[in-house]
Amino acid sequence: MKNSHSESYAAAGVDVTAGYEAVERIKPMVESTYIPGVMGALGGFGGLFAPDFTGMKKPVLVSGTDGVGTKLKIAMLLDKHNTIGIDCVAMCVNDIVCGGATPLFFLDYIACGKNHPARIASIVEGVAEGCRQAGCALVGGETAEHPGMMADDDYDLAGFAVGVVDEDKIIDGKALSKGDALIGLASTGVHSNGFSLVRKVLDVERADLASPRADLGGKSLGEALLTPTRIYVRAIKALLSGGVDVHAISHITGGGFYENVPRMMREGLTARIHLDAFPRPAIFHVIQQAGNIPERDMYNTFNMGLGMVLALPAHQAGTALELLRATGQSAWQVGEVVPGDGGVELV
Repeated sequence: MKNSHSESYAAAGVDVTAGYEAVERIKPMVESTYIPGVMGALGGFGGLFAPDFTGMKKPVLVSGTDGVGTKLKIAMLLDKHNTIGIDCVAMCVNDIVCGGATPLFFLDYIACGKNHPARIASIVEGVAEGCRQAGCALVGGETAEHPGMMADDDYDLAGFAVGVVDEDKIIDGKALSKGDALIGLASTGVHSNGFSLVRKVLDVERADLASPRADLGGKSLGEALLTPTRIYVRAIKALLSGGVDVHAISHITGGGFYENVPRMMREGLTARIHLDAFPRPAIFHVIQQAGNIPERDMYNTFNMGLGMVLALPAHQAGTALELLRATGQSAWQVGEVVPGDGGVELV
């Protein structure tokens, strides 16, 4: 690549040498995520991974893809880019772990108006941290400059994850039963959904994002909003390896409780969730008051403090809570499965 440089391409807005510099900056971060199975090195045309399916009867690959959405605007306003990659990984691996899968590898895609190598490296720093938290490898990615389509300082971030689960261990809700306990796993805040509403009601481009606020426990508004999405892989694996018979899992993302919880239910059963069974993080009070948002809309947009809801046999609820808390994951028994129309009741 030493001789690769095009003055004409650079004049059109794409600096290939900046891309090479970015790759050199991120190599150590990428390599820090490597797990057994990674083959080759960063820079090839495809990421190579040799999975070990020893002990599995019928391995099934599970994939998930997502982005960070307009939460990126908060990162841009604060000029803080080294955590947003955690959100990207979280949104993908949290989806696939709902099926009982163990994440194997991750790839990211960054589109930007102009390649600033230091900023690209900062973004990938977060992606690598997310992969380490999820126990998966960052095996590759792509950075593309889009002059004329995006402003120089704009960027978008997306990615996808691939995991594996033995077919007879897939969590698909088929075992869901009346009387199952619902366990809620604490979120870290807004996570990565609902930021178009957040940005509107808080008027973030003109708001004070830096000053500590008493109503946020001393955090600034920017700090509270930019808090990375929690990655639940370790917590779910602790339950499964601890012998808990998890019947169904819902990742509470865009659409909140009303859209996501029914996705784990089956016909004839409803999830009844008690809203006084778990604490609501302060950031949601700030958002609701600023926009005078109805209660139902809050629960139909945000996670409200629960990033995941799990269904499992009631007699295993105590064990599940102990295992979760041993991993550092706050969790509560928040409800039960009752006869119904396959939806969710918030009481």
